[in-house]
Amino acid sequence: MAPLIALIVGTALARLTGLAGVWALDGWIPALRVGLAVMFTLTSVAHFVGQRRADLIAMVPPRPPRPGLLVTVTGALELIGAIGLLVPATARVAAAGLGLLMLAMFPANVSAARRGLTLAGRPVTPLGQRTALQIVFVAAATAISFGA
Repeated sequence: MAPLIALIVGTALARLTGLAGVWALDGWIPALRVGLAVMFTLTSVAHFVGQRRADLIAMVPPRPPRPGLLVTVTGALELIGAIGLLVPATARVAAAGLGLLMLAMFPANVSAARRGLTLAGRPVTPLGQRTALQIVFVAAATAISFGA
C-alpha cells in the first residue's frame, strides 16, 4: 500500500505546486511523473537494504537463476527509471520502460502470493488486490508514455 500512497501523495503535491505557479509542474502529466518517480524511488530502496531485500529475493520464482542479482538489477532499473521520469526529454521512454518492468516483475508477485510469503514481516498483498494495484501503476506509466 505504501507505493500507492507515494504515487497519490507525490502526484497531489506536485500538482498543487504546479497550481501555485511552478510552470514545470503545471499539468496532470508532469505531476504524475513526479508521483511515479517518488513511488519508484521508494520501491527501489527495498531492493538494496535490510530484511526487505531478503524478502524480495525470496519472492523471485524458483526457476530464474541468481535471484539476488535479479533483485539488484530491477532495483537499479527502478531508480534509473525514476530519475528518467523527472527529465522531460526522457520521461516518456522511462515511463514505457518502467511499465514493461512492472509487467515483467508481476509473475514474482503472483508467485509470492501463491506461496504465502511475507514482506517486512507482513503477508504479501493478496493477488486480487495486487493485480488492481498493478493496473493502476501500469496505467500511470502508460498515461505518461502517451500523454502530453
